[in-house]
Amino acid sequence: MPLYQVVILAIVQGITEFLPISSTAHLALFPWLLQWPDPGLTFDIALHVGTLVAVAIYFLRTWLRLLRLAFGTGSRPADPHDPDHDLYDNPRLLWFLVAATIPGGLAGLAFEKQAESTLRSPYVIAVMMIGVGLFLWWAERTGRQEKDLGHVSLGDSLVVGVSQALAIIPGTSRSGITIATALFRGVGRAAAARFSFLLATPILAGAAAKAALNLVRDGLAPEMRVAFLAGIVISGLTGYLVIAFFLRYLQTNTLRIFIWYRIICGIIILVLAIFFRDPVRVL
Repeated sequence: MPLYQVVILAIVQGITEFLPISSTAHLALFPWLLQWPDPGLTFDIALHVGTLVAVAIYFLRTWLRLLRLAFGTGSRPADPHDPDHDLYDNPRLLWFLVAATIPGGLAGLAFEKQAESTLRSPYVIAVMMIGVGLFLWWAERTGRQEKDLGHVSLGDSLVVGVSQALAIIPGTSRSGITIATALFRGVGRAAAARFSFLLATPILAGAAAKAALNLVRDGLAPEMRVAFLAGIVISGLTGYLVIAFFLRYLQTNTLRIFIWYRIICGIIILVLAIFFRDPVRVL
């Protein structure tokens, strides 16, 4: 696999995994448009590991605080501007996240094969890109956006967790569907993104662990070692920077640019699938 393809796909993964625009759609779209061969399962593992490392490192302090609070050993930080200050109003949030992870995990186990085969139709991806974009638009218009993480309830968490199960469908975007659902439940934009990223961590960890087991079983080909390492490093670094940017962006901005991007991208995929490629073999 040429190094320039490794770099481009790793950057695409790092950006699109955490922005609400669907990493699955983009990783399918780029090789198709550029006529590149399928990078294969090994490289896919590297990209998942990289983005897992990014979100785990970025939220490491948050996870440690959630653990301490869940077991009654956390103390509120003195600085009211601490980004995790709201966690201390919700000491059961860790258990809410655990409960919310279950629907997505079950969906992944039940529909993994379909997600990698029949659901990878360009029509499915295009419809989900547009549909979730409209869902985000509706959530922005109607959501009260009053809650921070200190006021997220078990009900909120379960509803967002069920919505995360839909991310098994290519083109949905895990962050897109969970942020939109959190907005509908009255959570503010930045808090919705934080909750989405925390909820994604165990799912990404499970996907990476499962893929790693397959890699241990099959072995890593010598010619893939550089691509594998580069994929982890580049997707991880890109993902970390994107998380930091996106959370800062949502402090003062809406999701409008991502909504329009999704809708336009979905329309382009439909046009290309209908007029320029065999619709059965597009992606």
